[in-house]
Amino acid sequence: MAEGCKLQLFVKASTDGETIGHCPFCQRLFMVLLLKGAPFTLTTVDTKRSLDVLKDFAPGAQLPVLLYDGEPKTDTIRIEEFLEETLNPPEFPSLAPKYKESTLAGNDIFHRFSAYIKNPIPAQDETLLHALLKAFRKLDQFLNIPLDYERVRDPELVISRRRFLDGDQMTLADCNLLPKLNIVNVACKHYRQAGIPRELRGIWRYLESAAETKEFQYTCPDPQEIIQAYHGVVRQT
Repeated sequence: MAEGCKLQLFVKASTDGETIGHCPFCQRLFMVLLLKGAPFTLTTVDTKRSLDVLKDFAPGAQLPVLLYDGEPKTDTIRIEEFLEETLNPPEFPSLAPKYKESTLAGNDIFHRFSAYIKNPIPAQDETLLHALLKAFRKLDQFLNIPLDYERVRDPELVISRRRFLDGDQMTLADCNLLPKLNIVNVACKHYRQAGIPRELRGIWRYLESAAETKEFQYTCPDPQEIIQAYHGVVRQT
């Protein structure tokens, strides 16, 4: 990053208009910047009252928005790619996963969750829940299978001990998946009285490891923000 360049991330505000709101894409980029360790300014935007804060440099843009030395960047994936290219080694850590499988892990969970939680037809609940549980088990299996580097260290290892998708350090893959898993667990627990099953020990090891990091702790919205966000789209039982 060029010396003196300023980074400012605009994210969705909560209902109080100040703290972090419900937006997995905003949390994703917030986590990336914290992991990079670059100085930046975080600005929460009250989408019900203050979207005009973006009108001078990114009119009509959806949050999150990044300002890099006054130049706006939009689209979460493009911003993430820009940050990885710009905030690069040796000054900043690379967050790219080493294993391709890490990037794909859990990529169907949020889609399955959305279909289940928003389903208006009670008769379809069982089928949609089955599909969601299948996606959970697939992720759990991935998290429990040792990666190559673990097998090199311990050829007898049967169950992985790694903390995150790609190893013991967070990568871009975790910044994408963890905010979504948090939403899934909170919303399902509240509206369907069943969050992520406790017997899926790989997923819970993963979530508990994330909860120990400031990058995840500090960027999570209050659970009530998630509950409120889904209130209007969930079938009330």
